[in-house]
Amino acid sequence: MVMEGHGDHMKLKPSVILTGTAKEGSSGPPIGLVDIGVSEGAYLFRVALPGVRKDRSKVKFEIKSDGRVHIEGVMTGPGLLKDSSAMYQMKVQQLCPPGSFTVSFKLPGPVDPRLSSPSFRPDGILEVVVMKSRAPPTVADSLPPP
Repeated sequence: MVMEGHGDHMKLKPSVILTGTAKEGSSGPPIGLVDIGVSEGAYLFRVALPGVRKDRSKVKFEIKSDGRVHIEGVMTGPGLLKDSSAMYQMKVQQLCPPGSFTVSFKLPGPVDPRLSSPSFRPDGILEVVVMKSRAPPTVADSLPPP
């Protein structure tokens, strides 16, 4: 807490300050917010998984050729803090509670699921680039131009 004011008129300023999008909505981002980007040959999707840690969570995802994406995992409990042996019971819980979760959505078009490159960022964002599906060549494509 920070003390502000002068003389006998000291006031406590709250220790939690919200700005930007945190001020407009809840203080913790909900799990499963999705961004989808499109380029000429690929799609990029990012999924917010706040509180999910790559090293302690079992997150897996499946991409279908029609563009359907299914992500599942387990949100771990508070546990031990780094460099501490104390266990904490949460009295304020604004992030996603412990337990399993799924996130499903559809990309704008078909993809080749074998051609994807996932990255789990330290800020709790799963970022995946997946190549668009190329239509198989047709007989008309192999004929010489008229």
